[in-house]
Amino acid sequence: MGTAIKKGKLHVVTLTVNGEEHAVLVKANTTLLDLLREEFDYTGTKKGCELGDCGACTVLMDDRPVNSCLVLAVEADGHSFTTIEGVEQGGKLDRLQEEFINQAAVQCGYCSPGMILSGKALLMRNPHPTEREVREAIGGNLCRCTGYVRIVKAILAAAEANS
Repeated sequence: MGTAIKKGKLHVVTLTVNGEEHAVLVKANTTLLDLLREEFDYTGTKKGCELGDCGACTVLMDDRPVNSCLVLAVEADGHSFTTIEGVEQGGKLDRLQEEFINQAAVQCGYCSPGMILSGKALLMRNPHPTEREVREAIGGNLCRCTGYVRIVKAILAAAEANS
């Protein structure tokens, strides 16, 4: 893990996002969410409640889901992050993304990046989750459109397809 270097009122932070290493100057109060959206243009990470309640800003930090609105950019120093833009590989959707489409688990789509990343983290640590485990894994992500049934089905279908 790195240590952010202070330069006046700015800090030098080195982090890896979607496999690409970056070194940036940030203010002490800059959130990871703002850094990802404004500095790197990863706008798939959504700005929702900014209180850590909705999960719209979920990204993977060292393969674990975090609310990027609650992580300061200086705390991100030395860590690796995956945003929704980094889930597809070589222009091909990840199996979980495909299942979100196949199972009609997307309506307005605002929660989808966070839901997919929470589901992806679950499937990386537990390739064959139960429905209860899926529901627990996405418990920090709010959806106001789908009622979660199709989201849960999509994650379970991706797990089954990866068997």
